[in-house]
Amino acid sequence: MGRQMWSLQYYRYMRLVGVSQEHKNEINIERKAAVTLALSPYPPVGTESPLASRHRAAHKMRPILLQGHERSLTQIKYNREGDLLFSCSKDVLINVWFSTNGERLGTYDGHNGTVWTIDVDFESRFLISGSADNTMKLWNVQTGKCLFTWEFPTAVKRVAFSENGDQVVCVTEQRMGHQGAIRIFDIDRSSDGTNQSTEAVNVFHPIGSKATVVTFAHKPSLILTGHESGKIALFSAETGEEVETNQKAHMETITDLQLSPDRSYFITSSKDKTARLHETATLRVLKTYATETPLNSAAIAPLRPYVLLGGGQEAMNVTTTSARQGKFETRFWHKIFEEEVGRVRGHFGPINTLAVHPSGKSYASGGEDGFVRVHHFDDSYFKTRPYGEFEPDP
Repeated sequence: MGRQMWSLQYYRYMRLVGVSQEHKNEINIERKAAVTLALSPYPPVGTESPLASRHRAAHKMRPILLQGHERSLTQIKYNREGDLLFSCSKDVLINVWFSTNGERLGTYDGHNGTVWTIDVDFESRFLISGSADNTMKLWNVQTGKCLFTWEFPTAVKRVAFSENGDQVVCVTEQRMGHQGAIRIFDIDRSSDGTNQSTEAVNVFHPIGSKATVVTFAHKPSLILTGHESGKIALFSAETGEEVETNQKAHMETITDLQLSPDRSYFITSSKDKTARLHETATLRVLKTYATETPLNSAAIAPLRPYVLLGGGQEAMNVTTTSARQGKFETRFWHKIFEEEVGRVRGHFGPINTLAVHPSGKSYASGGEDGFVRVHHFDDSYFKTRPYGEFEPDP
């Protein structure tokens, strides 16, 4: 069993054995002190222990600040190995960075509007992007050359590669009399990437609420979607038929959807101020993380039993709000016990997008302020076991 895969087994074990509320209360003080120290120097309000306070200066998780965009970030994405970090924003550029030191390697220039979404294939050979200029583009990761462009009637809001990179799925916006659509395209990997078909292998229009996020599910034959109404659904990639749905996954718009490494479960964030963990096969809600602010992104941390949540007060009200009042922190919640264990500040506006390094050793956040912040975890993050014997060694 790989190190990245222990979290699901741990979840199943915890679901079977259960943990009493009494035991939770007993370890609560120790837990908060330990995790606060690991995420120092940015603890949640009122939870910093004297021990954490004394050691704060010695355990700073210093971020790397990436300055390559002129407008707010829309999505960030690590490649499979984690050595590259891709970012896009409401300007027209896509940037690629070394994730270890924040050095910018180059840009992908070709869109004429906000770049809403990006994804990179498993070989780091192709990059796909979707934009408000009503196009989806395929790029050569190494050279930065645009290999192919698909054109649509409306903006492309989300794109995703299949696990083996031979297909791409995208969501186009419902606007100007055009229905929102989910399209699946085959990707020709046999040549240099310029020989692609403009025709989708399947196009379908979700009934009712429009889709806001999409990805391939645990099987390549299934498409997983999140919707404006808060529902999540599984569609057949071949027929477009809705095969499974959860109408009440959230109460408001789903803003992000990220899969676990083995795709057996996933996390969603929503404007209803919650993030939820779901089983992919059944769409059943496994865990709920309730906050006091609208959420724009959520990610699952490998190695450690945490999920990361990001959001903040609506962007239109940011200018009259301080960073603390606006709640512009990345929040760390315990994946199993559904308790907040720490926060990391730094952005001067809402956090729009989060991504965790595939190794679990760092994470990145992109904000309304136009900055990407890369945080490398220190040793205390991995050594801390706030729930004692209930947490396996990383």
